[in-house]
Amino acid sequence: MVVRDQQSTIGHHQNIHRSAPRLTVLQPPIGEGFIGRHPLPIHANQTDAIAQRIGSVPGAMLGNEDLILVLGRKHTSGVKPHPDGGHMRTQLLGGGCEFVTTALLAEFRIRNLGYEPHPIHGVERTVIGAIGDERGKSLLQGLISVEGVESLIPILKPFKLASREMREEQTVIQVGEVKIGGGGFAMIAGPCSVESEKQLLSAARAVKQAGANMLRGGAFKPRTSPYSFQGMELEGLKLLAKAREETGLPIVTEILSSDDVDLVAEYTDVMQVGARNMQNFSLLKKLGKVNRPVLLKRGMACTVKETLMSAEYILSSGNPEVILCERGIRSFEDSMRNTLDLSAVALLKEWSHLPVIVDPTHGTGIKSLILPMCKAAIATGADGLMVEVHPNPEEALSDGFQALVPEEYQEVIQAIRPYLELEGKTL
Repeated sequence: MVVRDQQSTIGHHQNIHRSAPRLTVLQPPIGEGFIGRHPLPIHANQTDAIAQRIGSVPGAMLGNEDLILVLGRKHTSGVKPHPDGGHMRTQLLGGGCEFVTTALLAEFRIRNLGYEPHPIHGVERTVIGAIGDERGKSLLQGLISVEGVESLIPILKPFKLASREMREEQTVIQVGEVKIGGGGFAMIAGPCSVESEKQLLSAARAVKQAGANMLRGGAFKPRTSPYSFQGMELEGLKLLAKAREETGLPIVTEILSSDDVDLVAEYTDVMQVGARNMQNFSLLKKLGKVNRPVLLKRGMACTVKETLMSAEYILSSGNPEVILCERGIRSFEDSMRNTLDLSAVALLKEWSHLPVIVDPTHGTGIKSLILPMCKAAIATGADGLMVEVHPNPEEALSDGFQALVPEEYQEVIQAIRPYLELEGKTL
């Protein structure tokens, strides 16, 4: 749905306790107002018309959220909900004015039809994705008559929120000072596993000096054999946090279980879902509730469409910050650890607005192939690279055979800089 925006300024109101989810209109003597959880700026001379329009919403039953229009005084910037005895209390926030559009009214209509609205706000237009049961999508056709709705466009791809049909602009994810997508390029490097404080800090210092802007390291390790090193777990997370404090590099680490999501989120900047967990749907749903970017690795036997459908689980659960990762697939070729499918990178960029990075270390398992695969990944449009680097690979507890030493990684960084410049990418 495409909605033309209409803007105005924001007002002030008293605290409100919510109870039942139904339409409430409060009209103090002067000024402007708020609607629901978000400010809906309304000029004083618009109040009667807006109240009438909102009152026309049938029943205004919005699940766990009620529709509240407050027409009050001026000079406040927003509202914030707080739990209070099972109800929601709306409190004032200080600050300057912001703008919210009449697209919010369309969102309420969408909710009334049993769908979940996912808005993308532009300068002149707002695009709202209506996500829900496809069997009732004919009900949405009536929204074309809603004031301000310019058009209704069906999304044909099964992955709705991840699709460029939903969002044409490239999604850009900011992690600390690192921008991923939109010309920003992530160089993620570090050991496969966190093994000790000395090993991790040595690797972190080395990759930062070489030019990496993010640090990887596994505290929880999924291993084929139950007898292999499984990671340092909580102690490993604490060491990653210490490395971040010393170097300033944001942390990327893997999450294995939905039970550990809150724990890992406390220590890391980006939550990585490994290839073996790409279709762990309960984990993906929980990661959709976390305020952390998610790096989703393609499963070793999964298609591009299946990868995007897994991303859809995270997006539809409320987390818009998903980074896709091509890390190689299993094929009949046995000369390499995996077959790095760089054509998938170009296709993902064509089909989806999400940023895509490449892991040439796992994609080949051969050190000599990492540099040429990095160059090729940049040419296909990748938004970042993830490379394993270990200060002493011969002593590594996991995957030492494919890890670069810091000097080799520095050579990779220097060699790919002209390719990044040619593609308009910046570290």
